[in-house]
Amino acid sequence: MYANKILPVVFVLLAVLTWILPPFKTKIKHDSKGIGEKVFLTVGGVRQGMIIRGNDIENPVLLFLSGGPGIPEYFLDMQYPTCLEDEFTVCFLDWRGTGLSYGKSVPPESMTHAQFLADTFEVTEYLRKRFQTDRIYLAAHSFGTSIGIQAVAERPELYKGYIAVSQIADQPRSEQLAYRHMLSLCEQTGKRSLLRRLKRHPFNAKSYFTSGTRDQSMHTLGVGTTRRMKSVITGIFFPSLRMTDYTVKERINIWRGKSFTNRTMRDVFSFSAFEAVKSVDVPVHFLAGRHDETCCYELQNEYFDFLEAPEKYFYTFNSSAHSPLFEEPERTAEIIKFIKR
Repeated sequence: MYANKILPVVFVLLAVLTWILPPFKTKIKHDSKGIGEKVFLTVGGVRQGMIIRGNDIENPVLLFLSGGPGIPEYFLDMQYPTCLEDEFTVCFLDWRGTGLSYGKSVPPESMTHAQFLADTFEVTEYLRKRFQTDRIYLAAHSFGTSIGIQAVAERPELYKGYIAVSQIADQPRSEQLAYRHMLSLCEQTGKRSLLRRLKRHPFNAKSYFTSGTRDQSMHTLGVGTTRRMKSVITGIFFPSLRMTDYTVKERINIWRGKSFTNRTMRDVFSFSAFEAVKSVDVPVHFLAGRHDETCCYELQNEYFDFLEAPEKYFYTFNSSAHSPLFEEPERTAEIIKFIKR
């Protein structure tokens, strides 16, 4: 939600920070067993980018659908390293209009759930053909779960299993519950200034989002992107400028794409998995942070109980908010190895 405010200063700060701050060590590599590539394909009629990485080409293939939409999941995996590249050959797709897939040729009217779903199937077919496998794993985070759950429901023959990190269940209800919970947390912790701001910008008002009240409140109270992240600026924006596997222009495009999606993507806040998907024919694994208010933990649990699947597993991360995969890597590693068994 901060993209419109951030973009004007990106160009100056990027040049400064690239020089004065130590960069992340690049993780793109390609040796006799591993793979590390930046790939661009025409998907759904537009140029889209992805990073494919893994330590052993023989590992199963996993397509990761990022959140936001707009923040590359590859960046989060660098910021908070996981075991994914040890266990899978991972494809981190940047959604059309975002990150590596940002471009002025992307029609605003194409930024829909239906088109994202079609893009997911097209990239899945590319991965199946390239790595000569009948089925792949599908993982998704936050916004990506609204597409991922529909993908495995519509085309189960393509996927070995579905890994949902902070599954969107019913976002209108989630926003209302989160707002009420944050009011309560402010009262409990004595955050009077934040409490007054929340009351000035109720959850059903446009200003709740455009003013940054929602994001600021969630991060201040430890129920946002991660339990410890107190600001999108210091926690995501600054680190994204040092992501050396993206060129300078591609790093700028992360925030140009975030601004673009903020203007064009509205249906995520009206998505209900209860209405969209009642059953799937693949094993599902839900990874949920106990303190998540971006996609309320209680609703994730409720939807898990509602969803019919041949196998289903719900994992609670007691020290996490909205990004349990990245916040508790040791527990994540145990779960991923169980999924691969």
